[in-house]
Amino acid sequence: QVQLVESGGGLVQAGGSLRLSCAASGRAFSTYSVGWFRQAPGKERERVARISRGGATTDYADSVKGRFTISRDNAKNTMYLQMNSLKPEDTAVYYCAAGLSIQGPWNYWGQGTQVTVSS
Repeated sequence: QVQLVESGGGLVQAGGSLRLSCAASGRAFSTYSVGWFRQAPGKERERVARISRGGATTDYADSVKGRFTISRDNAKNTMYLQMNSLKPEDTAVYYCAAGLSIQGPWNYWGQGTQVTVSS
């Protein structure tokens, strides 16, 4: 089992940037594929990005392609979501998750971090 803790959320203006971090503990980080998800009030949770355990494969939602970059540093047991050109519609609680495959299931989840983008 792995424990995940997100950090780096906050309030930014439209067009700004933010980097989210997800620190893992409890089991070797490199064992897992990881992903970032978000959920806005009244909306379904959606997957925004995912990355394979070795980092060779990445995948992004169409809404964030070209703006967000997922990465991982297995030596630091940490993964990141670099968010550029932020839009108000990016406002949500962002969660990191881990699973044994990039296709899921996503068995382990962090507590979430709030990202708010003002117009």
